[in-house]
Amino acid sequence: MNQSEAINWKTFKEQLAQKPELTLQFQYAENKRVKASYHLTEIKQAAITSVDGGGVMDTWTEIVVQLWEPQEKQQDRAMKVEKALSIIELVEKSLPLKPNGTVKIEFGNSEFDTRQMFPNEVLIEGENLVVDLRPDAVQCKAIGRGGSCGTTESGKECCTPIVAEKPKVALKNLVVADACCTPGSGCC
Repeated sequence: MNQSEAINWKTFKEQLAQKPELTLQFQYAENKRVKASYHLTEIKQAAITSVDGGGVMDTWTEIVVQLWEPQEKQQDRAMKVEKALSIIELVEKSLPLKPNGTVKIEFGNSEFDTRQMFPNEVLIEGENLVVDLRPDAVQCKAIGRGGSCGTTESGKECCTPIVAEKPKVALKNLVVADACCTPGSGCC
């Protein structure tokens, strides 16, 4: 996960709280929005612990907001931001959500496979607060640590750290030969 580009829960809530009177819309693809009759069905907090192919452990928390589109249209207008904030408040009474958790929005419908996406931008468009969603990308964490991913030209395995070859040091004997204790000499 590219955490440097992800928005955290505290920031996401603050962006919503700035415009409670606007209608909350989610754009999941270019010119495609979640239908107005969507429901905010669940908010999950997931503690992630992973070990990458290079053997390095990592941990982070994700806050996943799940949206559901009913088959039949139930309303013409999406919920107001203040309604979403009231749902969030209700959830947080039972489950305190970590402010630094990475936000993902989970959504899918008959035309779009269910997936978790990052809020890319929160935009004001007239009377709408539009959360523009972008998919997460698979990545090799070893690259971010200065390592490599995949098989190198020399055939080294995936995700191994790049290690400069250590210089060999010649050891010198700094002890004078006749000042040395030897077994049976009685010096010790």
